[in-house]
Amino acid sequence: MSEQQHAPRTSWTFLTHHARVLVMISRDAEVRLRDLAAGCGVTERAVQAIVSDLEGAGYLARSRRGRRNHYEVARHAFFRHPAEARYEIDGFLDLFAGVPPPPDDPPPP
Repeated sequence: MSEQQHAPRTSWTFLTHHARVLVMISRDAEVRLRDLAAGCGVTERAVQAIVSDLEGAGYLARSRRGRRNHYEVARHAFFRHPAEARYEIDGFLDLFAGVPPPPDDPPPP
């Protein structure tokens, strides 16, 4: 086999952008869309769509507090995929709640 066939594939991750946004919101209920976008490495428009998806699916509720959005995560909602549908998302969120956000510097290759 060639070296290229053994090279690590970096185009995928275990967590989706939806999962990352939900984790970040669970850490800070008044996080700004631009901060979510920066933390996930996507555009603000993409984060807006993700937040709308999560809200539409019942994973979070959004309200206004002054000039800021405030989010409430429905921690007892269940995962969507049939393989995990019997599990609530609170365990997943608890797993990542104590993990500090990544530093501003990109990770080493």
